[in-house]
Amino acid sequence: MLEACCLSDQGCVRANNEDCCRIAPEWGLYVLADGMGGARAGERASSLAVDTVMEAIGAAASRDSQALLRAVEEANRRVSEAAHSDPELEGMGTTLVAALEIGEDLCIASVGDSRAYLLSGSGLRLITDDQTWVNEVGRPLGLDEETLRTHPMRHVLTMAIGAVSPLSVNYYAVSLERGALAMLCTDGLHGVVEDSRLAEILAAGREGNLEDCCQALVEAAKQAGGPDNVTVALLRKR
Repeated sequence: MLEACCLSDQGCVRANNEDCCRIAPEWGLYVLADGMGGARAGERASSLAVDTVMEAIGAAASRDSQALLRAVEEANRRVSEAAHSDPELEGMGTTLVAALEIGEDLCIASVGDSRAYLLSGSGLRLITDDQTWVNEVGRPLGLDEETLRTHPMRHVLTMAIGAVSPLSVNYYAVSLERGALAMLCTDGLHGVVEDSRLAEILAAGREGNLEDCCQALVEAAKQAGGPDNVTVALLRKR
């Protein structure tokens, strides 16, 4: 079992928090999502997606990679169904990143631009690939990073739970060495705080209290303006 904690904050600008995070260390399951949609639809999408993954893994006969992928597909089905059944929820969707401990590996399924990172002896490494216009179109076109930071398409997702059909889920498996620290986060953190600063905070908190490290990460985003909701989950292998 991994040592874990999560923290979600409204940030400094948004009127409500459309992120959602749940952890179940007893199952080796850690899930977060960043919702989108009008009114309260984003909150509904993220919480429904996260709760569905938790429910599906909790009920699975075998908690393996296929169970994780099926849980994400079920989350997509339920969010899409809810969006189509209520006009006030039309167009809602959410990112999702879910990590499941399977043996010595951490298996990760992601949709959208919420991310997973791994801090080990070799430094901080991004595990997931963003499903965004910037990553899948802008960079392959050769646009430089400065242009991409201000491009009008910079916030456009190419994939989201409940909003795109058919769904494409990215899947990864990473080996966790003793002392490794994994981080799941929404773009309210990674889109605001530079990777070098993330690495600095994680390295400082690697051997300390995970709750304090989560708080330090959230505070770094808020000190940088906190333009979006901020959610982070930390997982540590002792």
